[in-house]
Parts: sequence; C-alpha cells; structure tokens
Amino acid sequence: MSGRRALPVPDGLEGERLDAAISRLFGLSRTRAAELISAGDVLVDGAGAAKSDRVQAGAWLEVTLPPPPVAPAPVAEPVPGMTILYEDDDIVVVDKPAGVAAHPTVGWTGPTVLGGLLGAGHRVATSGAAERQGIVHRLDANTTGVMVVAKSEVAYARLKRAFKERTVDKRYHALVQGHPDPLRGTIDAPIDRHPSGDGRFAVVAGGKPSVTHYDTIEAFRAASLLDIDLETGRTHQIRVHMAAVRHPCVGDLLYGADPTLAARLGVTRQWLHAVSLSFDHPITGERVTFTSDYPADLAESLERVRAES
Repeated sequence: MSGRRALPVPDGLEGERLDAAISRLFGLSRTRAAELISAGDVLVDGAGAAKSDRVQAGAWLEVTLPPPPVAPAPVAEPVPGMTILYEDDDIVVVDKPAGVAAHPTVGWTGPTVLGGLLGAGHRVATSGAAERQGIVHRLDANTTGVMVVAKSEVAYARLKRAFKERTVDKRYHALVQGHPDPLRGTIDAPIDRHPSGDGRFAVVAGGKPSVTHYDTIEAFRAASLLDIDLETGRTHQIRVHMAAVRHPCVGDLLYGADPTLAARLGVTRQWLHAVSLSFDHPITGERVTFTSDYPADLAESLERVRAES
C-alpha cells in the first residue's frame, strides 16, 4: 500500500488528533503515523502539520505512504536441535526447537525452519511467497513441537486446503497460571492485531473468528497443565485466548504473565508445546499422526511446579 493518497477527512474523524486519524485511515500504528507526519509525508490542505493538530471534517489530506517492508529470503543453514520426525517425497515433519521461526519475516534475524531444511539439503515446495515456500502452518518462534512442511506442490495445495477446512487436528500442551474455571471449556473470541501496533494480538470486536478448546490435565498450586485443541489457527491464538481469560501461559511476559512465577520455575519463554499433529496424508489419504515429547526446559519447569504443589 505504498504511494501517494489524497482524500478528505471523513466526518467521523472530526476533532481527532492528526496521528490518530492517519492511524485509523491507513491501518498504521500511532507511532508509524507520527513518524510520517514528522517526516513531512502528511499534508493538510496543502501544508505541513503537527501530530497533535486536530483535524476538521472535509480538510484535504495528502499522505505519502512508504513501500511495505519486504521479508528477507531464507538463509539456508542447518538449525541445531531441529530434528526430522518423518519424511517422504511429499512432506517433512519436524520437531521445532525454541528460538526458531517458521520462515523469514521482517525484523526476524534468527534461524528458521525453512532455512534449516534447505541448509540440510531437503527439497521444499516452491508454492507461495519466496520466504514462505512449503510453509502450510506456523508455530511461534518460542513455541516448540510438531510442524509439517510441504515438499511437493500437490502436497502444498492439499495441506493448505486441509488447514483452511480445519480437518487437521492440532494439539498443544500449555502450562498456564492459576486454575481455569471451568476446568474444561471453549474460548470463542475473535482475534486481530492489538490496536497499539506493537506486534501483539488481542481479542477485538470484528477480528477473525477464533476457537480454542481446553481441558485441564493436572492442576498445581500456582498453575494448571492444559491439553488444548485448536479449531482455528490464528497468530498467537492460544497465548491471546488464555491471557484474555486471565490465565496466561507461564513465562509469556508479552501477554501479561507473572515474571516472578516464571523465574521461580526457570521458564524463559511461553510454556507452550505442540504435542501432536494429525492429518490426512496429502498423497495417500491415510490419516497420520506425529507427536513430540516436551523439550528439556519445559519438562524441568513442570517438575518444579509439581514438586512445590
């Protein structure tokens, strides 16, 4: 959405601050809107203005939007700690370690699943954007566990459809603060980017439909271990939904987790692990299931919370 835009200020924005108006009109964060204003990329009735100026309905806005940032190409290099759970001509299933993104994104300079596979000599599908080749679903960089990548073009198309049609069973375990009430339930709340524009997501009216089913496996004094079945697959969905019901994942400081509890249990990231993935194999049609054990850091913190209960 780069280039020059010119339009009158809508009646509904009468009296708003200029940075707030630009933010709402173009879907930018307030910070980004303020940067454009200070750089002289926003004119009001042909003249420069300050971010705190109040806009009048009908005033003529001219805004020069920068080109969107482009994600870097994947760096093909082996990723230590990433193991292959299964591979054939069409799919490769990995056990993703913490600190590894699914694919390159703007601002991420660390290792990626895609780069790790390419670096180890694995072929991946070339469908989709160059930086997301073969990627049919994602795990957050600091969420560990099972992830499938398409190697053939037909597998890519069929797996993308399977995720969209929700025929894939995605199961996670999460250690969350406190005790959800009820112990078993469903969180059905729409998710979209947080209005602050700081990279978080949130439950917001008009967001994308998002459904999370949870069941308590074990309750401890300070936390609960949950089995989570994702019906949809929004970015940060489990983290956002658990935080929304006041039970954030232990260690998830981005979504309001207690740093004291995290430190006591030795948790340095969100306690969230993709334990299993079941889907119809894109070529044979056979139902396949892949599972992953807890990595050492999550297993150790689970023993600590169990010992103190």
